[in-house]
Amino acid sequence: MSSIEPNDVAAWRDAIGRVRTETQYLDAATLQRFLLVLGESSGRELEAVPEMAHWAYFLPMTSNSEIGPDGHAQRGNFMPPITLRRRMFAGGTTRFIRSLLVSREATCSTRIADVTHKAGRSGDLVFVELERTLTQAGETCVIETQTIVFSNPVATVSRVEPTDPAALEYPVWTPGPVDLFRFSAVTFNAHRIHYDEPYACREEGYPGLVVHGPLTASMLCRLAARALGDGRMTSFSFRAAAPLFAGQPVRLRTVVEGGTVEATARRQDGVIAVTGSATFTLKA
Repeated sequence: MSSIEPNDVAAWRDAIGRVRTETQYLDAATLQRFLLVLGESSGRELEAVPEMAHWAYFLPMTSNSEIGPDGHAQRGNFMPPITLRRRMFAGGTTRFIRSLLVSREATCSTRIADVTHKAGRSGDLVFVELERTLTQAGETCVIETQTIVFSNPVATVSRVEPTDPAALEYPVWTPGPVDLFRFSAVTFNAHRIHYDEPYACREEGYPGLVVHGPLTASMLCRLAARALGDGRMTSFSFRAAAPLFAGQPVRLRTVVEGGTVEATARRQDGVIAVTGSATFTLKA
């Protein structure tokens, strides 16, 4: 039984077509901090922004007075005033058309492409699809689609117990509270589920701090980039299917299949939490 009225959905859909445009200088220090959080440091300044590292730029410019109780910007300004309490980054697809150059200005245009409501066994879900286009010197460099999902918290989210020994046979990544704090800092993300454990547990029903979906996606993208060898990544998509929690080991794995790299982040209970897929072409 849905608690959302059709008139509510119609009002939220009025936000479709809304556009926000920002121009920013892509400085090297900001990029370096982002890559350091991912465990990467080239020891030299890069000429171009690596795949998905554009997330270091065009961050939400929200004043303290505009922050909601969960740490996100209050809804009703750019994002529609959806009443469901929980917000998560569900996935996205990014196409890399040409390199974004460091130490140059770039422009990001974000458009609300769609707002849809679904009522399922877990309750109401509202999906907001954002289209982001990054340009530099008048040329399109990156086109990204993001899917944001809103829901109401369930009573509790089960703890992740180590029930699948095979889940830890591959290289293991164990993101801790400091990793989550640093990623929140470099992305100017104040969502409290990533650093405020009492809030995450008591208000949203999680068993601990929640790992950012974009952090896991970034890790998978960097693994895929290393697996490419001399290839050039042309797209990267990811989907978050289940939460990851701070202090718990995650198995990261990539498999190269033709012109695609498939990547997964598997929890210690065997659940695949995040999947990623990168397409590439061989460099001439």
